[in-house]
Amino acid sequence: MLLTVFAAFAAAAVAPVLHRATGRRGATILAVVAAGITMYFAQAVGDLPRVERIDWAPALGLDLSFRLDGLSRLFALLITGIGSLILLYSGPYMAGHEFAGRLLALLLAFLGSMLGLVLAGNVLTLYVFWELTSVTSYLLIGFEHERPRARAAALQALIVTTTGGLAMLAGLVLLGQMAGSYDLAVIAGRAAALPADPRYPAVVVLVLAGAFTKSAQFPFHFWLPNAMEAPTPVSAYLHSSTMVKAGVYLLARLSPVLGGTALWFWSVSAAGAVTMIVGAAFALAQTEFKRILAYSTVSALGLITLLIGIGSDAAADAALAFLLAHAFYKGALFLVAGIVSHETGEKSVEKVGGLAGKMPMTAAAALLAALSMAGLPPFVGFVGKELAIEAALGAGSAAWVFAGLTVATGALLAGVAGAVGVAPFFAGPMRPAIAHEGPAALWIGPLVLGGLALCAGLAPGWTIGPLVESASAAVRGTAAGAGHASLGLWHGFTPTLMLGLTALVIGAAFYASRDRYRAAFAGWPEGASGSAAYAWAIDALQRIAYAQTRFLQGGSLRRYLRVTLGTAVVLIGTRLAGVELPDLSSGWRDLRLHEALLVASVGLAAATTTVSRSRLGAVAALGVVGYGVALIFVQFGAPDLAMTQFVIETLTVLLLVFALYRMPPKIPGKRRGWRWLDMAVAGAGGVMMTLLVLMALDVQIGASIAEYFLAHSLPDGHGRNVVNVILVDFRGADTMGEITVLGLAATGVYALLKLVPRDAP
Repeated sequence: MLLTVFAAFAAAAVAPVLHRATGRRGATILAVVAAGITMYFAQAVGDLPRVERIDWAPALGLDLSFRLDGLSRLFALLITGIGSLILLYSGPYMAGHEFAGRLLALLLAFLGSMLGLVLAGNVLTLYVFWELTSVTSYLLIGFEHERPRARAAALQALIVTTTGGLAMLAGLVLLGQMAGSYDLAVIAGRAAALPADPRYPAVVVLVLAGAFTKSAQFPFHFWLPNAMEAPTPVSAYLHSSTMVKAGVYLLARLSPVLGGTALWFWSVSAAGAVTMIVGAAFALAQTEFKRILAYSTVSALGLITLLIGIGSDAAADAALAFLLAHAFYKGALFLVAGIVSHETGEKSVEKVGGLAGKMPMTAAAALLAALSMAGLPPFVGFVGKELAIEAALGAGSAAWVFAGLTVATGALLAGVAGAVGVAPFFAGPMRPAIAHEGPAALWIGPLVLGGLALCAGLAPGWTIGPLVESASAAVRGTAAGAGHASLGLWHGFTPTLMLGLTALVIGAAFYASRDRYRAAFAGWPEGASGSAAYAWAIDALQRIAYAQTRFLQGGSLRRYLRVTLGTAVVLIGTRLAGVELPDLSSGWRDLRLHEALLVASVGLAAATTTVSRSRLGAVAALGVVGYGVALIFVQFGAPDLAMTQFVIETLTVLLLVFALYRMPPKIPGKRRGWRWLDMAVAGAGGVMMTLLVLMALDVQIGASIAEYFLAHSLPDGHGRNVVNVILVDFRGADTMGEITVLGLAATGVYALLKLVPRDAP
């Protein structure tokens, strides 16, 4: 498992080079790599779960663990299988693009991040890959970075998902503390005791914040339609079958751990119910291909979330079956939308029609996917819809509310399926005239996905049945096969079938009256999408930051020093108030006359620096302070430090004189009150630092190493100057690092000087 994740990132690293060397064929080669990873997970049918563990930080009890069970296997197959089709599709779609290789690299990096997320056996490992998906998706959404809308959409997605991710991290840390382990298997084994812990409500809220933001649940759904600024391969991959499914994966994974309570049931199911109806309502009102599909994805994610919140065995089966159905038809429709836009230049469903004659393969793929999305038999979408309605009818006191919303959502999505997958190809006259079929690499992907939707519906029991059963067992926390619902096309004339047919009839009416629906929906307030709330929040944050910056950064160096030093004095002084201060009385008896005169000279020069009205006079007084300190070094037997101090002080004085030479000779005066305040703050800072140094001299944490250096300096370092031997031999690596830093700084300064035009004044 670790090798599969590594292989994805390794392929991402070589993708740009491979694309430059092979052109469009590079995408095909990378698609084969992703397909190979798919085959690895496809054959992993026995001995589940499998666990691989690598010590990460043993002292902290952390390890890098990967776990493959039914749930992670299902997601891994979707991630890598659809990923291979997307990579194949990207070759002709991005042909001639300057940064096509970069897109392939980012897609593979995202594939590796998602694989790591669903295979993670440790909640902290899961979080690391969770944030990697946020970063890579940010780069993918903003791929066309020269467009302001693409940059804004990428930033919006990053802010929303990472904010939820930080909340989720806090919840996962609390969960690990409650369970006594960060290992998912151990946490699941101790799930029964978790609801009684007083921290349980906080964990649920924090974890749901991460899941809801990632999977675009209401009221965080608005970022997903805006993310359609990305190229079509990105939209098809991230926002139909992978990234947005990360949130529902987390809910499914933690359902056996946090589920089974009223808090979990109502929080998850209510959010899902609202999201699915809001997403479906907005989807039918759109006119652009990708925005229609984006809002319908929001709706589908809401339905899956509702089913996970219901938490029954039937709901778990329905959630996973519908998840598969959605991945098939939505991936196909996104790719179809990209083909239409690529070959006709049109992005609106209202500007195309009758395309089947010119684009027969694309039309076939669109029709298969649309019929599955509408929930018609014998497609897998029909199987998923029936299971969802049946699970909603078993939701206890909320059964008829959830079932009614599910039927209404199904009707709206049926209308959407007709609007995006049928009308552009089979309705109205042929338009535009420039339409033509794309290369095979474009339509193979959607045709394969549409064919899978049909085949999985014709024989769901032996095509997707084992996958759903194994994954559902992981969600329920039971053995595979226990309480598994039957996947089939025909279960008799049941209430579920009648409700499904009702949804189809109403959906046909929605499709027929879609123009009137859009006209009526045009007056819906923009704020209802959530974008207005996000814009208001960002604007408020910027205003607060601006006001704070103006208050804290007024441009006065004196104020900065006053606030910084004053704050340090208050904080450290408060801490020192209860500490026994060193006894200084004995030290004064050993003070000799020339030492006292030297200290007095340094103090007098420092005072002169603060009161001098002449800039050069202040610099001269400051130099006296430095030379006085150097003489103190000489007095106490540190000639090397004294020489260094002499050199640095001389250089500093010269530089200051050269810098201040052309400035007005007099320092502007300031009010007496501010001068006294500055003197008080500076004096307090000096006293504080003096006390800290004297206290540090009395602290001996371990045995002194001075004797070691004195004893080994000559025999081991071959030097009588102990300080030099320490710098060159005992801590030579540190010294080399400091020299390297200085060298880099000098190189940077030299480069800046070379940038100055020769004729500059």
